Amino acid sequence: MPGYYVYIICSQKNGTLYTGVTNDLIRRIYEHKNKIADGFTKKYDVHKLVYFEVFDSIEEAIKREKHIKNWNRAWRIRIIEEKNPAWNDLYESLF
Repeated sequence: MPGYYVYIICSQKNGTLYTGVTNDLIRRIYEHKNKIADGFTKKYDVHKLVYFEVFDSIEEAIKREKHIKNWNRAWRIRIIEEKNPAWNDLYESLF
């Protein structure tokens, strides 16, 4: 899966949200799911991939990540529910 990704993961439906950026979505979500790195997502058990976007450049991806992080919670929930209304974990669909 070449490219750069902005993603949103959650603890559960309508739970704690985390927005991130990566160049390897499968590896990064695996790290969140297996609590490999200390930090916010490990502390709050945030690991369910519910939304992602693909970009050709890291600059575009970082710009979008910052944009989404500046949104209020309701706006983030809206973009998740527009593409993933059931809040399914999209991780398995990456394979």
